[in-house]
Amino acid sequence: MTTYDNTNRGALFSNKDKKTSENFPDYGGSLNVDGKEYFISAWLKDGPKGKFMSLSVKPKEDRQPTRTEQRAAPQQRGDDDIPF
Repeated sequence: MTTYDNTNRGALFSNKDKKTSENFPDYGGSLNVDGKEYFISAWLKDGPKGKFMSLSVKPKEDRQPTRTEQRAAPQQRGDDDIPF
């Protein structure tokens, strides 16, 4: 069985059905650069030289946890939490 290597590859998928505002990206997906995972977003734009895509890339580890993930995470208590 051959293992597929996604290093230095990515994919964008259309967000047409999910676009609720002009700031919401037209496309979204994942990108791997040197083994690190990123979110990639793209907006279709019109410019003086024609149509183009404006891109945004953010590291996946910088993502803020969702409320569900925050509630599921156990609260850790340190020595500073002891009231005496």
